[in-house]
Amino acid sequence: MKMKKLLMLLLALLLTFPALAEDEADWEDEWLFVDVSGENLVSYNAVKWNFPIDMMDMDPELIIMINKSMFLDKAYAPDGLVKMKSLKLDKQGNNTNGGVRQVDGTWQLRKECAEALVQLCDAARAEGHELYLKSGYRSYYKQAVMYENRIKKYGYDDGWVTKPGASDHQTGLGCDVVPKKWTDRGMNEDMAKEPETQWMAENCARFGFILRYPADKEDITEINYEPWHLRYVGVEVATYIMDNGLCLEEFYNQLMTAIDEFVANGGDKSLVEDFIQESAKDYYSKY
Repeated sequence: MKMKKLLMLLLALLLTFPALAEDEADWEDEWLFVDVSGENLVSYNAVKWNFPIDMMDMDPELIIMINKSMFLDKAYAPDGLVKMKSLKLDKQGNNTNGGVRQVDGTWQLRKECAEALVQLCDAARAEGHELYLKSGYRSYYKQAVMYENRIKKYGYDDGWVTKPGASDHQTGLGCDVVPKKWTDRGMNEDMAKEPETQWMAENCARFGFILRYPADKEDITEINYEPWHLRYVGVEVATYIMDNGLCLEEFYNQLMTAIDEFVANGGDKSLVEDFIQESAKDYYSKY
């Protein structure tokens, strides 16, 4: 981050010399940011960005929030999906190409998430914890089948399978990661007692993951506690969320408050518009 800010400051200095900037006039309305008085107050065109994480250090696609109020279209499929079975282990169980053990070997994840999961599983294995990928990307239509089957079986929405379009798995950034002894068992909150799961909760942020559905946030996420469900958001965002005991909804609300303040103070909306999502409105009225 410091190198990026230094480069932007140098660019700002260059723009003060017409001979070195051919289109200086075109740059006058562009954003620039500097570190003010050593206080880490990031500004864009002199408008303060009042948020713990610089907007340039967040990827809107990685922090996209999907829930019963924010949904994905039927046709949405994430870019950069990779087949996890292409990341294999050798016969001795050692990584050859960055292996992640899987329950059935068919799952896909976005490349950023897949690579981070490799690193997480490698680190866990080095400390004696064997983790398995049990679920990854699911399309809207696969989620719809799962949801309808759950409703038919129990007669109501029991909070374990979310509606199509509202599943974190459709992003390609959500994954269910479990201890070996849980690979052939139905998942429930008791998994949180396992050493592997506890290690995962304590260390996931180092690799850019958060626990998507924490135990104390069920009233906010509207999803039951899932100690197995990791969501990739990037290291800086994950560290902030986990260190502050937040869920993704709370982080998103904080971010929207910062965006509202930034725009109200004259900030360029084009810099932040990719972070803004629309609500589901009456999308689920048919259920």
